[in-house]
Amino acid sequence: MTQTIMIVEDEEKLASLLGDYLKQSGFETVWIANGTEVVPRVRERQPDLVLLDLMLPGRDGLEICKEIRTFSQLPIIMITARVEEIDRLLGLELGADDYICKPFSPREVVARVKTVLRRSVEQPAPSSGGLALDPDRYSAQWQGHDLDLTVVEFKLLHFLYLNPGRIYSRTQLMDRIYSDQRIVSDRTIDSHIKKLRKKISAVAPDQELIHSIYGAGYKYEPPGQN
Repeated sequence: MTQTIMIVEDEEKLASLLGDYLKQSGFETVWIANGTEVVPRVRERQPDLVLLDLMLPGRDGLEICKEIRTFSQLPIIMITARVEEIDRLLGLELGADDYICKPFSPREVVARVKTVLRRSVEQPAPSSGGLALDPDRYSAQWQGHDLDLTVVEFKLLHFLYLNPGRIYSRTQLMDRIYSDQRIVSDRTIDSHIKKLRKKISAVAPDQELIHSIYGAGYKYEPPGQN
């Protein structure tokens, strides 16, 4: 079945260029230029992925992303010329799956689209030892208790969970969580890990699932193997 990409971009030439490249790669495309039209069209068309510009007439891309996440986990790639770290973190924590900064190569966008789509169908919904993760909903529970994770925190936990016992450096985790490292500091990973541990500890005080390895990075150990 042909996958549909919704291009939300008010620059007509750029939207047309992206559409041409995506069509050449076998995708169908839908173009929207005004932010107020996005959510109704998403509900109506149910695209496979949304390329969402941050600066739009009518409604801001971050607001759109946040509302979509209230009813759908369809992949969202945000596109913007604003590269401030706060915009990046806010965009991803509201639920964006990837983040591309202008200027960019259309081929890069197509490659990112394919990667995000592939990742969205490959990830299982693991459950083991009291910890249950649902990547479709970015939901994490410990013995039925919701951990209330942000999207970034969930991605960190999910990635480490799928690779138990393996140590990952901050840089490796940044590569996995953030596609563009021009702004994010490696200490950002430390901050997210600290918050993640705190949330796990609140519902499972006797469990240390994520371990710090001095000078190396972090690893996940399944419950009962600590």
